[in-house]
Amino acid sequence: MNTPESYDYPSWEPLKKHANDWSTSLANLFNQDPERSNRYTLSVGDLYLDYSKNHIDDKALTLLNSVAQEAGLPEAIKALFRGDIVNNTEHRPALHTALRSPKLSPSDKQDCVNKAQEQVATVVEKVHNGRWKGFNGKRITHVVNIGIGGSDLGPRMVVNALKDYQVDSIEVLFVANIDGSDLCDQIEHLNPESTLFIVASKSFSTLETKENALAARQWLLANGCPVEQLHCHFIAVSSNIEAAVEFGIAEDHILPMWDWVGGRYSLWSAIGIPIAMALGVDNFKALLAGAEVMDEHFHCADLADNMPATLALLTFWYSSNWGYESQAILPYVQRLHRLPAYLQQLDMESLGKRVDRNGNDLTDNSGLILWGTEGTNGQHSFHQLLHQGTRKVLVDFIASIKPTSELETHHHYLMANCIGQSQALLEGKSLAQAKKELLEAGYDQKATDDIAPHKVIPGNRPSNTILMNELSPHSLGSLIALYEHKVYCLGVLWNLNPFDQWGVELGKQLGLKIYPAITSGDCDSGWDSSTKNLIRKLTS
Repeated sequence: MNTPESYDYPSWEPLKKHANDWSTSLANLFNQDPERSNRYTLSVGDLYLDYSKNHIDDKALTLLNSVAQEAGLPEAIKALFRGDIVNNTEHRPALHTALRSPKLSPSDKQDCVNKAQEQVATVVEKVHNGRWKGFNGKRITHVVNIGIGGSDLGPRMVVNALKDYQVDSIEVLFVANIDGSDLCDQIEHLNPESTLFIVASKSFSTLETKENALAARQWLLANGCPVEQLHCHFIAVSSNIEAAVEFGIAEDHILPMWDWVGGRYSLWSAIGIPIAMALGVDNFKALLAGAEVMDEHFHCADLADNMPATLALLTFWYSSNWGYESQAILPYVQRLHRLPAYLQQLDMESLGKRVDRNGNDLTDNSGLILWGTEGTNGQHSFHQLLHQGTRKVLVDFIASIKPTSELETHHHYLMANCIGQSQALLEGKSLAQAKKELLEAGYDQKATDDIAPHKVIPGNRPSNTILMNELSPHSLGSLIALYEHKVYCLGVLWNLNPFDQWGVELGKQLGLKIYPAITSGDCDSGWDSSTKNLIRKLTS
């Protein structure tokens, strides 16, 4: 097993020894304890977590909870909600919880939060009731959100997920990529007279967002919108009011962003206005309310009964003791197909760090590689690796008890596959079982002996299953907050800052230097030969 030499936790060595001594299979754990599936479950609001299919026992959980105590997790949870400087490298609190849990948050943030929510509600209601007009007096029918990263992934995922709750009169679209086809494909069939753009950028200088916004403005001008009427077609969510006004956005059309809400935690803020546009203000408030339920649980529950802490401790257990480096997020809900991409940013941008909070090199791996897709599509692509590959992959299955369509038989098959996949990961198929199947299918003994090894599935592979009662704004809010808090717990356990992201800057900075070389063909003599050759290929 790939384990670090030590943590400064008294319970670390006993935990490490327990992992190294582990010899019991998952199947045996269930055989030894008929009540296992009842004991290793948690419920919070709309969510139910079954974590019984993990290589854990009471001793492992006790040691993991001791490590969490020794790492200061209970106090760190309080510090998060208090508004302490948990983002130590940027000297900021991380108060995304204040956007949805006023009772748990510093009172000095509530006035600005309430004001922003009122602004969002006012703008959305004007668009929905037709009082917001385009330059030719037509009501708005399409809203295009221009943003990237946290200004895109969260709102896009939620709007896609909650299709059943969408307002009929408005269609919300999303543009993020600097590839021009992203914008062009979205607007090619839109009427500029009835299209409203949301420009979401804290600095109002993010390259992709700025260039897409400029192209959108040019599209409006080219299609008859007078310069003095551009303000009818733009809203900004930004802290750089001056730059937004200079662009041509009316100051009363600019919604706030704050440095105490990180981008990947910002869908609860005015960045979530596309969600409110698509679903209505009441459903946006229900999303916030669902997150608040998880916030209150995370803040108040003991670690042993704390759902986000439990998920984090399981990840810590496998990553730091069992050599796991990858996790698959498998939503068996078609409309959650954007969830893996959203969680990739939340988890990997937060936990993909090489130094601890004090700037010292980490002695342990940090962060897992997150990936996945919706079931059952993944079963016909990468599940082969999950079942028979040599890589160690943690798996979270996510499903809705209530179907999202009227096709009940489809839903029953969907749920049968979800449960069947987790059962297959647990049980596998032995060589004897494979041979028996082949002989019963009419194969002779030689063919059976030749083929059987290829049909063996090791099993004994862990997974979690998260069930929601139904896919609703409330349950989705709880689910997102669950993973947010899991990430925070892992930051505490690994002693790193999950709220900065310095690693995303270098490539962007170099790209800005390469851009003029592409447009002029003049390569910097100090660049490596590969970079110069690639630029020459583009400019020749």
